[in-house]
Amino acid sequence: MRVLGVDPGLTRCGLGVVEGGQGGALCAVAVDVVRTPADADLGARLVMIQSRIELWLDTHQPDAVAVERVFSQHNVRTVMGTAQVSGIAIAAAARRGLPVALHTPSEVKAAVTGSGRADKAQVTTMVMRLLRLTERPTPPDAADALALAMCHIWRGGADLRIRAAVAAATAGPVVAAVTSPAVTTPAAARPAATRPGPTPARARPR
Repeated sequence: MRVLGVDPGLTRCGLGVVEGGQGGALCAVAVDVVRTPADADLGARLVMIQSRIELWLDTHQPDAVAVERVFSQHNVRTVMGTAQVSGIAIAAAARRGLPVALHTPSEVKAAVTGSGRADKAQVTTMVMRLLRLTERPTPPDAADALALAMCHIWRGGADLRIRAAVAAATAGPVVAAVTSPAVTTPAAARPAATRPGPTPARARPR
């Protein structure tokens, strides 16, 4: 399974591609950070990020895309930029028919380090160790993108199998109920209260 992790940000957007399977060794395919100048027009910055994300999708052909879930912060401006970049990544994946998963920072930290409260230095160290990298991915956005992809391979694959098993288990009875022919109960087998009785004779005038 090959996953593109996107750590959304307007000034720095981390991109990381990881390949592997659940329970097996993981391999880092590529990692980079898209930078946009803070003094540039908002539309131009979003176009720059969109172009790079789409280039990575076409170049690396991932099976899925993992994006960090936007969460509330005190800096509303930062949240808005993060949300805008997240929407670009989700839309680019959807145009290609790729599944998209949103993972919270705590979920990613727990998957990679074993603790949902790990700091960025600990995440980067574990990413290097698990992916057997010889160089430290910098800035931290690069390591976060790789960690997102790793988290989805480990957790997303299990979720997909669970959903597939549930769908397979529930599909049978539903189909049978739809396709089974209607059964008509013979009149003789109906309860006496529901069977029509003899018509009473009318009284003849004397």
